[in-house]
Amino acid sequence: MKPWQFLALLIVLAGNSPVPAAGIDDDRSRTPVLRPRPANVTVVEGDDWSLPAWSTPLDNQRFYSEEASPADQVNVHVIDITWRQINPSPGLFSMTDSGNAAGMSFPSLQDQLAMGGPYWLRVWVTGEDWAPAWVKSDCNITTTWLDHDGQARHLPIWNDCVWGHAKTMFRQLFLGWNLISDPEMLFVQVPGGFYYTEFDFDIPFKAAASSDLDFATFNSWFHQAMAELVAIANGENSNPSDDYAWKLVYTGEDYPFDDTWNGATNLFARDAVQAGMGIRNGITELFNFHLNHTPAYGAAIAQDGHIVIDESWPLLRDKRVIGAENECYNACGYHVSYLYYSIRMSNLKALQMRTKYLYVVPEDSYLSSYPEHWNWVRHELGKQREDAPDAWVALRTAQDKYWMDDHSHTWNGAPWVHNLERWLVQKDLGSDGMTRRGTDHRVNEVDADNGESWEGRLTDHASGQDYFYFFVDDVFASDPGQQWQLKVTYVDAGSSSWRVEYSNGNSRVESDPVPRTNSGLVKTASIDLPNTRFNNDLANQADFRIYNGGSEDLEIRFVRLVKLKPPAAQIIFTDGFESP
Repeated sequence: MKPWQFLALLIVLAGNSPVPAAGIDDDRSRTPVLRPRPANVTVVEGDDWSLPAWSTPLDNQRFYSEEASPADQVNVHVIDITWRQINPSPGLFSMTDSGNAAGMSFPSLQDQLAMGGPYWLRVWVTGEDWAPAWVKSDCNITTTWLDHDGQARHLPIWNDCVWGHAKTMFRQLFLGWNLISDPEMLFVQVPGGFYYTEFDFDIPFKAAASSDLDFATFNSWFHQAMAELVAIANGENSNPSDDYAWKLVYTGEDYPFDDTWNGATNLFARDAVQAGMGIRNGITELFNFHLNHTPAYGAAIAQDGHIVIDESWPLLRDKRVIGAENECYNACGYHVSYLYYSIRMSNLKALQMRTKYLYVVPEDSYLSSYPEHWNWVRHELGKQREDAPDAWVALRTAQDKYWMDDHSHTWNGAPWVHNLERWLVQKDLGSDGMTRRGTDHRVNEVDADNGESWEGRLTDHASGQDYFYFFVDDVFASDPGQQWQLKVTYVDAGSSSWRVEYSNGNSRVESDPVPRTNSGLVKTASIDLPNTRFNNDLANQADFRIYNGGSEDLEIRFVRLVKLKPPAAQIIFTDGFESP
């Protein structure tokens, strides 16, 4: 037998070897280890946001703003209208009156619709100057409250008379004029209350403080009102063919800083979603703060400090909107010290929250400054496990300062949260996989509320901790015949090499080594993983792991698992992430 025939036989025999139940044994004298040939490793400086050739955005409407900017892929503009301009007198509805709110002037609804093109709808309801003057007198309203920005004084939307008239307005808007079924109207923010139509509870809390509102009244109104808006958008009938409640977007948030009613409103955003609405958050620029334990999005901080998302949460699976806004970096009263870092992290946060539509402003979001990154974001928006081009994890530990004061939810290590993960999880576990925080220390970036974070994770060779362990979501991984590539963003410190270890279903496979040149730069290595099987075959039941390769520790910042071929038809699972 020629030498090459003998080697081929060894490889075949290795491919037929049994897999131990607890994972492929790490004793190299007992378990064959294969190395793919030829070498398939490339390294570039900085982040690598490249996508496989087959990947496309879901559509060209994922970025929305005040105005359309097709050159920036922003194709969805706003239509702003006030209650007063469309319902100026009792029983009279107008599409030709103009309006104003927050220092802005609004053309008539007729003129705005004539502009054409896809739009989102913002109805300004509660401001004393937004609502029809006759409503205040008809409902005998004598007390209003100024919002936190001094923008407007607001009517009590929870008042039965006020809400009754508001419902009539929504009914005319959605059904009388058929705007809810307009294919150009992607979504509408409801119920259009309080500061900038963002439904935080500043005004109800002020009303409670002045003894003009109790929790029982507000609670009853809120849940009834959300159900009534959904019913109106669904045609107020039992015919499913005219159901458009999936276009309604609630603009409140989980855990709305409730010191007034002792957290009784914590889950109102979740309740709005359960009533049938979508949801939007306006402050994902603060990527560490208040956006980790979010029941409305089906997300919870687990006991180990990782964010776990219930992938069967209906909001993720149907047509309803999940919106976020990333434009306040050097605007809205904020100022960032590290622009690209802040943009990158806020977009990762929005995508980790499974955002489907993202509000951007071309200049303030710096779309043209970071085109590769923003193009990647546009390809990610709205994707699910079945059609996403990649799964990824940003390795980090960050402080969520909201939970320093609110102890209604807690976990080991609170208020620190581990990683931002989207169908790819890195966990510290086992006898050799306990990592340390990275070297990129950030404090109060964007705003003091955003707290402290340590970007990246390090091995701890001195303590025998040389591995990073990774787990791939079952549904994302269930793609027979797929070709996989791993993109690992790391700090090029030290002179030893590191490698990826994975399973082909029978043997542990080692990638070719990735050399380090001690440049101190952040680099990204792209590593092909031929014949990969993500079957939890490795130690600690991991799908793959990264070995630091020597006595020098390895720091990893970001890992992306890319599908090089279009996804095949997959079985739909609803059990979320795999667990080690």
